[in-house]
Amino acid sequence: MEQHKPWQTPFVFLACASAVIAITFSAWMAMLNNFAIEHAQFGGAEIGILQSLREIPGFLAFTAVFVLLVLKEQTFALVSLALLAVSVSVTGFFPSIYGLYATTVLMSIGYHYFETINQSLALQWFDKENAPQLLGRLLSMTSIISLCSYGFVWLGFSVFAAQYVTVYLICGGIGLLLTIFLIVAMPTFKAQHVQHKHLVLRKKYSLYYLLTFLSGARRQIFVVFAGFLMVEKFGYSVAEISALYMLNHLINIFAAPQIGKLISKIGERKALTLEYIGLIFVFVGYGLVEHAHWAAFLYVVDHLFFAMAIALKTYFQKIADPKDIASSAGVSFTINHIAAVVIPALFGLVWLVNPSLVFYAGALIALCSLAASQFVKIEQKTV
Repeated sequence: MEQHKPWQTPFVFLACASAVIAITFSAWMAMLNNFAIEHAQFGGAEIGILQSLREIPGFLAFTAVFVLLVLKEQTFALVSLALLAVSVSVTGFFPSIYGLYATTVLMSIGYHYFETINQSLALQWFDKENAPQLLGRLLSMTSIISLCSYGFVWLGFSVFAAQYVTVYLICGGIGLLLTIFLIVAMPTFKAQHVQHKHLVLRKKYSLYYLLTFLSGARRQIFVVFAGFLMVEKFGYSVAEISALYMLNHLINIFAAPQIGKLISKIGERKALTLEYIGLIFVFVGYGLVEHAHWAAFLYVVDHLFFAMAIALKTYFQKIADPKDIASSAGVSFTINHIAAVVIPALFGLVWLVNPSLVFYAGALIALCSLAASQFVKIEQKTV
């Protein structure tokens, strides 16, 4: 039996893989709008098309199960990371509308396939008792590295007058080197159960599917409209929005591990109940807020609730047949992204009538999530 070194563990593998995501995707996000406008001559229509294209691979995440017919999950994760890193590396070399469309789609394929496999591997490799804490630690570490990535981009442009092509190349290159390290240095970790290689849709997972869909709808309101509110209504600058991103990650560094411990202690149903009650107040607050500082407070609290999504993952881990996890991860990722196809366009029309109505609809979605979460039936031991 092959002996692994103390650091050759599934947790270290997932931590390094998450670092690749944090470095490359955070840098890509930080520079996207400015690069698109300044170098690719994007207007509103082109940005809208790009965001729709970016979400399509997430919507098609269920196809990951077919790739698993020919690739092991760990190998598939590494291929996805490599595609993501290379795509980010070369983005600066294609400063045109169709060039940015192409690199974005390739980046998104790598990102969404990895996130699908990442969830599957974590739920297979971590035992049910320790999964919430370990997922919390991973989220905290990801926030630390994302914070550093945002800081690097800010430093590059504010102090060193860096070029986009240089920063893209450095961040993507670091991600690629980390991926190569994982390929060379990490052994293949075995899951306890052989995964199904076909699509799995089961009636007993219906509640999980519903909560996942509602979670995706809420995520779109935050990603698309909460940030837009900051700029349109309160006049936040790029620097101020970047500072909010950095504050969010700074808080997550300390909060995510504690949230993981809390979920282990009180159980998934109570954790989800707390999340959705909080979200109702946050979305109503967005609809009523008239002061920039209170809006920023709501934005930070809203982002903090993303860490509570750990409870939804561990709920599925506890109700699922262990052989269903890989297939179901792709299906749930697709369900989560159904809202990404519909909500930006639909709620964009509502925004033209009254922006507050978008957030009141978000409160209604949170209320539906709260009602559905009361049917979560997991007996959880307290610690």
